[in-house]
Amino acid sequence: MIEINFLRQRNLICTPTNRQISCRLSRLSSMPYIMTPLYIRSVVLSGYHHSLKENIIAILTGTFIVAQGVFFLQQADLLTGGTTGLALLVSQFVDLSFGQLYFLMNCPFYLMAWFRMGKSFAITSVISGGLVSIITDNLHHVLEISRLEPLYCALIGGLLMGLGMLILFRHKTSLGGFNVLVLFLQEKMGWSAGKLQMGIDITILVASFFLVSPMVLMFSVVGAFMLNLVLAMNHKPGRYSGELKPQAG
Repeated sequence: MIEINFLRQRNLICTPTNRQISCRLSRLSSMPYIMTPLYIRSVVLSGYHHSLKENIIAILTGTFIVAQGVFFLQQADLLTGGTTGLALLVSQFVDLSFGQLYFLMNCPFYLMAWFRMGKSFAITSVISGGLVSIITDNLHHVLEISRLEPLYCALIGGLLMGLGMLILFRHKTSLGGFNVLVLFLQEKMGWSAGKLQMGIDITILVASFFLVSPMVLMFSVVGAFMLNLVLAMNHKPGRYSGELKPQAG
């Protein structure tokens, strides 16, 4: 009862389920360790993971939503930051589709993910990036936009991409590209993934100033801001990763 009361006071009784907590605590009772409150809390939180089924559904959902956002930007000839923006920009000048360019540009970052973020993260990132490439290149078969308002495309495109990436980030995966870099820096340095991504995106958009019209650039900035606003407000270091912060006193 002492352990359960401690968990209830710290609002840990709901994550994960009560039955899972009870099972873990019962197993601990036979171990030759002193069950301090900090030790109990670390054991409970260490088991708070998404299931394989949840991760699969999240990857399918997140990549589908991201692809919808990219499609809106693509239809209005808008750009965004990261490798997505680079692929959209380059696809206007070469005979390769967005999906092909996007996947090729991400390959170096997939290697970085393999060596720096772990094999599981790298594999799911490759799968996610591949799905976005395939879905985006084939959406025109099932979706046709007859009237375009660039401002709306920028807003809805950025919003959808941000929501899709947020789902992927919550399930410990990414789309590759600069996502890998910013997530690595967030895990190691505690920096905000959203703010880092925003800085990279602004740099890429500014660099494209001489390749697109001022109006396209302006709407593209709006879309990139919307995307990164979603990430900056909803994905902060330690909030969802189960990390423990030192207690005062």
